[in-house]
Amino acid sequence: MNLVEYTEYLVKSICKEPEMVKVSSFGAEDDATIIEIIVHESDMGAVIGKNGKMATSIRTLVQAYAYINGNKKVKINIDSF
Repeated sequence: MNLVEYTEYLVKSICKEPEMVKVSSFGAEDDATIIEIIVHESDMGAVIGKNGKMATSIRTLVQAYAYINGNKKVKINIDSF
């Protein structure tokens, strides 16, 4: 399972509309991987969580998974449509 699939699995497991989740990966100039998570507007509260705790947890899990698999830097952007 690669980084995008793992992130997609995490986010889909907490969303009410998992078919609307889109996760994509981009490379940056400073050797960091940027992961963009796009969810439906109604799921934004669940993904962010109270005081941002769910988003922080997702970031921590994805960064730990990336570190285990040899990626050094991962940045995560969460947005809705």
